Amino acid sequence: MKLIICNKEYIIDDNKIKRDSLLSILTYIKTKLDNTLSFRSGCRSGVCGSCAIRVNGVEKLACKTHLEDGDIVEPLKNTTIIKDLVVDISSQALCIKKAKANLEEKSNQTITSLDQKNIDLQSNCILCNSCYSSCPVFEVNKDFIGPFALTRAYRYVNDKKEDNTQTKIDAVQKDGIWDCTLCGNCNMVCPERIDIKNDIMMLRNKSAQMGYSDPNIGSFDGGFNTNMDFGFNPNGF
Repeated sequence: MKLIICNKEYIIDDNKIKRDSLLSILTYIKTKLDNTLSFRSGCRSGVCGSCAIRVNGVEKLACKTHLEDGDIVEPLKNTTIIKDLVVDISSQALCIKKAKANLEEKSNQTITSLDQKNIDLQSNCILCNSCYSSCPVFEVNKDFIGPFALTRAYRYVNDKKEDNTQTKIDAVQKDGIWDCTLCGNCNMVCPERIDIKNDIMMLRNKSAQMGYSDPNIGSFDGGFNTNMDFGFNPNGF
């Protein structure tokens, strides 16, 4: 099997390795063929998100991905490459702080199992950064709060334990929910199948309820000029 990693070609003898996952193949290459190859891994079971990479241009978890002959493996996009498949993800982590996506003021409300279920899916985010790699907005605007930070913000806006949702709504206005193109790339690559696009749309709805509106939409008059001469008398004369 031929495999291309970071523009370097590797030939894998199928008789010497079980092709159960990309991560196992990366480990084999590092221990048997090229000890300079660098990549991240952690839990090896799709929980930690540290092994996120791109295969043929699509974001994947190495521990959950099976390869075919000739596949191309690359690091995540929209990041600074440290070495090979290892990238700097510190800037995206700061987006969570920018979005105030954490519990700030604890309420005294009674939390039911239904309340917990309402935020379960967003809580499953493993911070793999696949959504940031696939995001066309983050590609051109590194100030964009971005997908997982916005879905996490929605998780706390929707959390009855949080007594101050206003600050979170305030925080996601600039370089946030209105900048998203709703392309859905983040949904397609999320290993936890979180509907990030819908979460951003829900944040827009919450924002509208709190008096915010899309700053990209200006006043609209239809281009109608009341002083234009239409060649007839509107009074019928």
